[in-house]
Amino acid sequence: MNRDAANRTAVERMIASRPHLVSVARAGEVVPGLAGRMLLHAGPPISWERMSGPLRGALTGAVLLEQWAESATAATELLAGGGVRFDCCHHHATVGPMAGVVAPSMAVWIVEDRTHGGRFFSTLNEGSGKVLRFGAYAPEVLEKLHWLNETLAPLLARALAQAGELDLVATLAQALQMGDEGHSRNQAGSLLLFRHLASAIAGSGAPAATRQRALSVLGANWLAILNPLMAAAKAITQAGHGIAGSTIVSTMARNGTDFGIRISGLGERWFTGPARIPQGVLYPGFSEADANPDIGDSVITETAGFGAFAMAAAPAIAELVGGTSEDTLASTREMYEICLAEHPEWRIPILGFRGTPIGIDLQRIMETGILPRINTGIAHREAGIGQIGFGLVRPPLEPFHEAMAAMAAMAASAQHGA
Repeated sequence: MNRDAANRTAVERMIASRPHLVSVARAGEVVPGLAGRMLLHAGPPISWERMSGPLRGALTGAVLLEQWAESATAATELLAGGGVRFDCCHHHATVGPMAGVVAPSMAVWIVEDRTHGGRFFSTLNEGSGKVLRFGAYAPEVLEKLHWLNETLAPLLARALAQAGELDLVATLAQALQMGDEGHSRNQAGSLLLFRHLASAIAGSGAPAATRQRALSVLGANWLAILNPLMAAAKAITQAGHGIAGSTIVSTMARNGTDFGIRISGLGERWFTGPARIPQGVLYPGFSEADANPDIGDSVITETAGFGAFAMAAAPAIAELVGGTSEDTLASTREMYEICLAEHPEWRIPILGFRGTPIGIDLQRIMETGILPRINTGIAHREAGIGQIGFGLVRPPLEPFHEAMAAMAAMAASAQHGA
């Protein structure tokens, strides 16, 4: 199959993907390959020695959550000494925001692709404040995680069983027309998720205090839909992965040290470069010197054709990440230059209901010099301090150069073999 045909196949499969939110379960029971003393993390693979502060902190908290150690010091020693196995979420059909740490006892959303099959996973969103995904592991952080995993998760599973599956492609389509972009702005989508589940939670028969807290937590968390949308994006990008000869970028991810990509036609090989520090709006009292390099799997949203690629649908996000409403239009228009198609359901009213750009082409990046835009939260360098702002970032050029060279070498080898 030549490159053009391979890319058409990859993009058609991505657009045809139909991820549905179906249930919630413990990660250790459903995430493939997650067993024993093993933790997953965001981004490409990385060793303990090279991990950033937020990722180390989140892993420390996960060890405490699993009760594999009795103190933070003992947890750190266990992690540094090889007593816990690490792997990246993407190797296990899973994605996680920021540090993206997934432990066996954590609850995960289950998303199924109704077109191509396959199940994909993401943790429950913790909300704002001190949270594990930014490396915090104080007692109140662990208490909330226990409640999310042991009390809220079973309630959500029962509510989804009663309310029925949620079509995430259709949900995002509606949210885009309500002012979201699906990554850093998710007010509308989170309310749509709340609407889908609230009645079933209220009528679940759970103790009144449990129902009240569940509705309060879910209703107040404007990022609640982010994690299911990330799992949906993983389903969509996976549908376009593994097509021989295709130059479609099927994975982008960051671990706080490295930015990594994978290409559809190059299989499971990672290409990495140094993660950059996002530029944007910092909370009072913080400076760029406090910011950690880009971190998290949430860039899977841009890889799937929304997030910063759909910023034109969310002009209000300019106040969050910096810039003007005109910048949001320019962002989406620029991303059309490196994508091969437009999503027929994710339409942007201000652009004449044009579909969001989808199908990032490595070849077009090399030809135009345009790198993908990414919306993101900004984490503090030190574990546990948390989020210090929102901003925009682009990936380093190195992994794209290396991937293009690998594609060329593969093509030359195939021609020589023929």
